[in-house]
Amino acid sequence: MKNQYNIKHVAIIMDGNGRWAQQHGHERSFGHEQGVEAVRSVTEGATEMGIPYLTLYTFSTENWNRPKEEVDMLMRLLVRVITKEVETFMKNGVRLLTTGRLENLPEDCQQSMREAEEITANNTNTTLILALSYSGRSELVDTAKQIARKAAKGELNPEDIDENTIQQNLYHPEIPDVDLMIRTGGDIRVSNFLLWEIAYAELFFTPMLWPDFRKEHLREILEQFSTRERRFGKTGEQVRAH
Repeated sequence: MKNQYNIKHVAIIMDGNGRWAQQHGHERSFGHEQGVEAVRSVTEGATEMGIPYLTLYTFSTENWNRPKEEVDMLMRLLVRVITKEVETFMKNGVRLLTTGRLENLPEDCQQSMREAEEITANNTNTTLILALSYSGRSELVDTAKQIARKAAKGELNPEDIDENTIQQNLYHPEIPDVDLMIRTGGDIRVSNFLLWEIAYAELFFTPMLWPDFRKEHLREILEQFSTRERRFGKTGEQVRAH
């Protein structure tokens, strides 16, 4: 479908699964399972609305500090969901990518991700990026290390390092910067998510808990996004002149 919102990349912090479960009298794990329905709906919506890239903050580096039983449950859920959803990805033309320190994931999770990425590699509608064992600071640290290695080998003059150098050494340099970042759950912070990539993103915060979020809510936010004037440091007059 044609992208009517002039948007390339939407990123979402999916917050509120545990609170949703508690409000409904269930264990936190039930909220995470219900959150899968929101992922399915929003991914389908992104495809219908012609959004090329959708990044979901699935598991942060800080999430490893959660109780072991919750972490283990999330890893099992991840494997189950990815295995189950591949068929839907193929039907909807969704390509799957992952970003983060994936080497920290259990081997079966890594294997499931690799297989799903290979199967969906040629799909061209929407690229769904799952941020796993990810944090913005970790990405920048790993980027700095990569640049330092190149400089140490003489492949790069430190004096030539600029913003483009950093961009080209991120986890996925081919993915455009985030246009719109959405956070559910009511908190108003970015929580170490895509710190480089959201430099000029429009930010939307909603009190809605993630398991209740659906593609129609994404569309409503995109409608609001389309009314915002993005100036990128220019004046409004300069932007409107183009």
